[in-house]
Amino acid sequence: MTPRPALAFVSLILILGACLLILLTLLGGAVDKNPTNKFYFLQADTSGLSNAAPVSRWTFWNACSVMNGHNSCPNVHAAYPFDPNRNFGTTMSFGGNKYYLETRFEFAFVLIGLFFAVCALFLGLIALFSRIGSFISSAMCSVALFFQTITAALMTAAFVQGRNAFRSAGRTASLGKYNFGFMWAAVACLFLATLLECVGGVTGRKDRTYTKRTGGRSFMGRKKNTRSRGSFIDPERQRRMEKEDSD
Repeated sequence: MTPRPALAFVSLILILGACLLILLTLLGGAVDKNPTNKFYFLQADTSGLSNAAPVSRWTFWNACSVMNGHNSCPNVHAAYPFDPNRNFGTTMSFGGNKYYLETRFEFAFVLIGLFFAVCALFLGLIALFSRIGSFISSAMCSVALFFQTITAALMTAAFVQGRNAFRSAGRTASLGKYNFGFMWAAVACLFLATLLECVGGVTGRKDRTYTKRTGGRSFMGRKKNTRSRGSFIDPERQRRMEKEDSD
């Protein structure tokens, strides 16, 4: 029995997990409810800065204040960039605006990656029954992996540098463990799912070839059947020749 259905099922679980992790990261800062109001990329001391709360947390949607350990995000802006100088209108040096483009592209890439991950999820259902479905789902999953990896890399580069800039300015700053964990865990899930889908497709092909060779439908099998038919024809000719000789 081919292991393709089992591999496809495990891949579906991994892809579904990646989609959920990405969605949880996206909901942080957009939905002001537990547990998503605990998700953020960077928390930093912004006391004394104009238009800033004493402590700010950056998400995909806003620079939120903190109340009782939870995000408080009154306004939501898609693709909100991490750029303290622009966010608060301050002239203090927090690394300039080099994080601006990184975090803007990060939002676009995470949406593209999520789209292809959802496509891979639905196509993965076909992979349960078809080898071609395994390869198509693997292709979609690999594209999702590509964009998700870029997203996680941009996130890490921007917010790690931002944390270091705040610390260099004598302010406390820390990374959001949930968002970082979710994003890199999604990368791992998509990588494993892509690998399993490819293995499932290749395994299904090998099993099909083996069945053809041993099931009597291959070229060798037809050749063997032809010889068998010939074995019945030879005795008939022999009897005919004996009858002619007797006449």
